[in-house]
Amino acid sequence: MDNDNAISRRGMMGAAAAGLASAASGSAAAQSGGSTPAAGVAKHDPTTKHPKPPFPSQSQPWPGLAGKMDPRPDHGESSYKGSGRLQGRKALITGGDSGMGRAAAIAYAREGADVAISYHPDEEPDAREVIDLIKKEGRIAVALPGDIRDEALCSRIVAEAVRQLGGLDILVNNAARQQQRQSLLDISSEDFDATIKTNIYAMFWLTKAALPHLTPGSTIIQTASEQAYDPSANLVDYAMTKAAMMNFTKSLAKQLGPKGIRVNGVAPGPIWTPLQVSGGATQEKLQQFGGDTPLGRPGQPAELASIYVQLAASDASFANGQIYGAGGGSGQP
Repeated sequence: MDNDNAISRRGMMGAAAAGLASAASGSAAAQSGGSTPAAGVAKHDPTTKHPKPPFPSQSQPWPGLAGKMDPRPDHGESSYKGSGRLQGRKALITGGDSGMGRAAAIAYAREGADVAISYHPDEEPDAREVIDLIKKEGRIAVALPGDIRDEALCSRIVAEAVRQLGGLDILVNNAARQQQRQSLLDISSEDFDATIKTNIYAMFWLTKAALPHLTPGSTIIQTASEQAYDPSANLVDYAMTKAAMMNFTKSLAKQLGPKGIRVNGVAPGPIWTPLQVSGGATQEKLQQFGGDTPLGRPGQPAELASIYVQLAASDASFANGQIYGAGGGSGQP
């Protein structure tokens, strides 16, 4: 072989290899959401990644505000990075002001979705923060305050979300009421009615109102709980609603699957949200909240955001009738 040709061939092969390496590096950087060469995703010890008990004794009137909690919950405000997985989608999230609903709202917006959140009027300060975060991503943000224990309001929430978003293809039934009572004798009929209407009736009303607007490829996601599988002695009414929610998910998945609409649920373990500080836990339980999990701490809403994204994304198209758990090593599923 001619020496000049050999050198030229080696040069071309070297250039091609360099080009492939550069392309691979650029692809990795794009996937990581950055413009610099990927150096690997940082690892974190899950036992020390977030605050551990003991927590300060604290109490708020129901429904509570995340902004007044100590420590303040992490919903992914500064940590969640999107990659366009829900580009152009339109989501309605109940209880989107705090907790898992807020984490889902932030994640959905950063994945390219327009988002409407419903919330109790007393949660307005938290809700305004979420609306601002959604708008910061350049997405449509819709605020829908009201008490979802009213059927007519649930219908209006869906109608207004559809109107302002220009459609609807993701419904997240997340809002919930949790009030601990040490004895069944302490649960009044008014208490029981409020919990059932918030957790079950509203889910039924909202889903029923949303169905005419959902087309193949749409998704419905419920926020269930480990309480559906392993109920606490002092959360009888709350736990029974979560068990009902789990069955609603599995039954509706069978009904809507043939229509191309997937229905799934998320079953969190102990997660640091306003539910605990506004009557959902005793002060003793609150101060040690999540300490009995194998990770030794409660979860943060941000740690569940990717689950809500996955269940809404098209690449999870065979997930239907599933309950995804996140319990820090304890509980089910």
